[in-house]
Amino acid sequence: MRRSRGFTLLELMVVVAIAAMATAGATLALRDGSATQLEREALRLSAMLESARAQSRTTGVPVVWRTRPEGFEFVDIRSRTDAPSMGTASIWGPRNWLDPETRAQIIRPAGAQTLVLGPEPLIAAQRLTLRLGDRSLMLTTDGLAPFAVAAPEETP
Repeated sequence: MRRSRGFTLLELMVVVAIAAMATAGATLALRDGSATQLEREALRLSAMLESARAQSRTTGVPVVWRTRPEGFEFVDIRSRTDAPSMGTASIWGPRNWLDPETRAQIIRPAGAQTLVLGPEPLIAAQRLTLRLGDRSLMLTTDGLAPFAVAAPEETP
């Protein structure tokens, strides 16, 4: 009786699955730290911009977002003595970037130094670029939809 030599289908599938998991693990481990940091920053800023829009709609007062050399800030256009207390989780006041090398530039509206968020549900289309090293991401809204994170080549 001759015994056939080779691998069973099950053995081959196990080897392929192990190789796939090892490749996935290595890919995640080698991911660029600046890309991860920039994504995290963009998601954080997107959530904060939406929170400011919601607060603006709730209070009926426009909120302004502007960059600073080391970060950004949200400003209520009322005097701070008139503004309601927002507690310790407030978005008001200066914020630093997660990485000090992060930079932001407002693209739309063209030439704007600030973004005005609300109080109307429909605001002007707005776009800004976040840069960290040679990486960049865009935060964009058409004025109705929430701010979304996109790669620069994905936006029109």
